[in-house]
Amino acid sequence: MSGLIPAHAPAFRPPPGACDCHMHVFGPADIYPPRPNSPFPPVAGGDIENYKRLRDTLGLSRAVVVQASVYGFDNRATLDAMAALGADARGVAVVPPDVSDKELELLTDRGIRGIRFFMIGGGVLGWEHLETLAAKTAAFGWHVQMQMDGRRLNEEADRLARLPGRLVIDHNGKFLEPVDLDHPGFTALRRLLDNGRTWVKTSGVYETSRIGAPDYPDVAALARALITHAPERCLFATNWPHPSKPGNPPDDARLVDLFHEWCGDDLVAARIMVDNPMELYGFHPTQQDPAP
Repeated sequence: MSGLIPAHAPAFRPPPGACDCHMHVFGPADIYPPRPNSPFPPVAGGDIENYKRLRDTLGLSRAVVVQASVYGFDNRATLDAMAALGADARGVAVVPPDVSDKELELLTDRGIRGIRFFMIGGGVLGWEHLETLAAKTAAFGWHVQMQMDGRRLNEEADRLARLPGRLVIDHNGKFLEPVDLDHPGFTALRRLLDNGRTWVKTSGVYETSRIGAPDYPDVAALARALITHAPERCLFATNWPHPSKPGNPPDDARLVDLFHEWCGDDLVAARIMVDNPMELYGFHPTQQDPAP
């Protein structure tokens, strides 16, 4: 568990209703058995009780639990974590191509709002399943959550733009090598944001940075550019408990402060942390939520 909960709160305190739009949860192997040979095994200490501690330390209110690839089509860990978080949680699931409408209805009733496609190794759904499952799940109001090497986004952008429903791109496009702002893949990402049906998570800068902590400037430049270009289409997320960095997680408090720096002011941060998740995931307004 070392390092999974920062020793200090961020200097920036997120606004009431702030949502962590991408986190995972891991549980005991005897309850949630992992898939054999997964490149991202369960993270020790990555359970829902520790996440609650992280959430309180960072000052967050809501969360989107994203199905970890290690569990394949077994969404129980995700659903149980959502239940533990209550009305302040939504989820992104992984379902097989032959999933029934009844199962999709049940998952929707439990708070699932998206289907995950993990295309960088270790996922259980491939490109051949994209259109079929996008159409099936869009009928229930789900979006497609896509994680792929952003360097290929220009090759797949037209295909992604044709999908029914909404699209969410992970981790600033998840360029597996940092790129310049004029890279064709990054240009394609901005063009997708302009279609009004696509969002991007300004998260995970630590995963692909070649410069590294504390500021990750090579990848942070992409996050800053996306926020400047389309703040109404950006989302905040922690990616806790950082399964790609076992034993060496980033400082989540520092990442919150970096996000605030990229935003430039509190109003933009509130738009991204509160208003955008309410629109995309269907969180209900509370008396504490700022007026949209």
